[in-house]
Formats: sequence, structure tokens, C-alpha cells
Amino acid sequence: MLLSDMGADVVRVDRKGAMGGGHADVLGRGRRSVALDLKDESELALCHDLIGRADILLEGYRPGVMERLGLGPDKALATNPALVYGRMTGWGQYGPLAHAAGHDINYISLSGALDAIGTPQSPVIPLNLVGDFGGGALYLAFGVLAALHHARTTGEGQVVDAAIVDGAVSLMAAQHQLAAAGLWSTRRGQNLLDGAAHFYNIYECADGKHISIGPLEPEFYALLCEKLGLDPAEMPADWSGKGWEAARTRFEAIFKEKTREEWCQLLEGTDACFAPVLSYEESAAHPHMRERGSYAEPGGVRQPAPAPRFSRTPGAIQGPAPVPGADREAVLSDWGVS
Repeated sequence: MLLSDMGADVVRVDRKGAMGGGHADVLGRGRRSVALDLKDESELALCHDLIGRADILLEGYRPGVMERLGLGPDKALATNPALVYGRMTGWGQYGPLAHAAGHDINYISLSGALDAIGTPQSPVIPLNLVGDFGGGALYLAFGVLAALHHARTTGEGQVVDAAIVDGAVSLMAAQHQLAAAGLWSTRRGQNLLDGAAHFYNIYECADGKHISIGPLEPEFYALLCEKLGLDPAEMPADWSGKGWEAARTRFEAIFKEKTREEWCQLLEGTDACFAPVLSYEESAAHPHMRERGSYAEPGGVRQPAPAPRFSRTPGAIQGPAPVPGADREAVLSDWGVS
């Protein structure tokens, strides 16, 4: 989806008879589909022809499956030496767990990320953002574009082994740095960014809705305290943890005195580092998000607009997800495959 939004001609190879397509298939938007029976030699040959003309190939099977299909990287790179062959897995192409089934929650468990997110009593599942999309898809996209730059400079393609466990570990770099400096505990809920600090936290309002605050810098913290009617000199402000629990209790009582909207009127847009905690429906209606065009509604289906923004070559949603196989003749013609 990201590559298509940036203008790539993305062709998905589907099984014959597969279902799907349409505006509601948000992750499948902006590509074309060719349906092939890879057990048929002539159809497999068509797939090889497409690979021979591609810049990037992406596959998400367990290790060895593409090789058994006759589409492994050795054959693909022999056909197309400048090809970037991107492989997306949870555990990676090798290692003791490489052939085991798994999902996002398992991969971020092994990486240490899940253990660091949650309350002192239990880890909390961060949707599937940290693994599938953060440590997985984004690292794959970054990797294949870096490899594509190399291929266009040297004519040499290569394999990109994008494992979600590797990406999730990489996303934890800041925690490793803080731990090395003696500023991070392995106990959840005891650290600056995991709910212990009263000045980096989520609070319930009088109407049961929530707001977030994050004034890590002294001047921003002082401003928040002043807005709350507190003397900054009397409030704990350092990162030692001393006095945090009592201050958090005090903040809890104060924030329950007003509704979320009342706190927005007082704090939103200031340097107090404040934001309301919104649902995704509320997010789409927020004036800041509307002005930036952060959401789009092709076919009446609300979804994220292309990101990031470019000054010369802006991204665009190229169209809805295709019906599997619908673009076969057009793709073969466009790509010069007989």
C-alpha cells in the first residue's frame, strides 16, 4: 500500500478463484491483480516473465515455500540480476523458530517490546502496530528501497530478509540506550515513558473520556502546572522518580474536575504538550487532521491518506483494491509479457 501510494506500479499475483477487492479493502488499495495457477507450467512461466521485468518482488511465505514453487531468489536473480527480492516473515529466514507459525503478538513477545508495554500487573497488547506494521512492513519498505537504490547504482540486486522480530528489536533502541545510561528499569510501570511519570501520562476526565500530557521539558512542565493552578516549584520535575506517585494522584484529582472538552479549551494548542485521547472517528473530525487532509474517503470509505508528504512528487491513492485477476490482460500488455 505504501509503495503504491508513492506511485509504484504494484502488481499482486493472486490464486485463481480468490475473492476480494473494492474500496473497503484498504490495505489492498492502489494495485493491480494477476491471477495465476502456479502449478501450471505455462502460468509459472508467465510469473517468471513478470519477475524478469520487476524492480522489486515481495513475498510473505514461510522460508522455503517460494523455492518449492520454483520462484526462489536464486532463480529470480538469475533471471533478473538487478531484482530486489523482499522477504517478509515473523521470525526471519533462518534460526530455530524460522519455520514455526506465529503472529504479531508472538514476535513482539520475543523482541522484548511486549514486556515493556503495559501496567505493572500485565503487558498490554498494542494492537498489531509494533510488530506487523512497525517492525514488519515499515522495515521491509525501508529495506527494499535502500536495496533498490543500490541496484540502480550498481546493477546488483539482493535479498532483503525483513523479520518482524528484528524490526521490533530495532524499534526498542531508545529503551536500550536509556537502560545503558541507568535510566530504564525492566519492571513495567517504573519508567519515564511507561506510565510511572505523572508528567507523561493519560488521565480520565469528568465525563469519563481521557486526555494525554507529555511535558518532558522543564519549561513545558512549568506551563502545565501554571495552567492547573499549581506552583511548579512545589511539584517534582526531575526524572529520578521521587514524588511521582503522589503527584500522579494529585493530577488525577485535578483532571477529573473538568470534561475532556473543557481541558481542550484550556490546554490544546499550548506548549503544555497536551492532546485529547480520540477514537479514530473523532480523529477524522478534528480540525487539525481535517486541515492537513490526514484522511481520505474514496468510495465513501474513510481511510488514511498517503504519508509522508512530498513537495515535488505527492503521493496519491491509485484506486480501490482489485478484484483478484481482473487486470491480467492489461498488466501482461503493459509489462510486455506475451
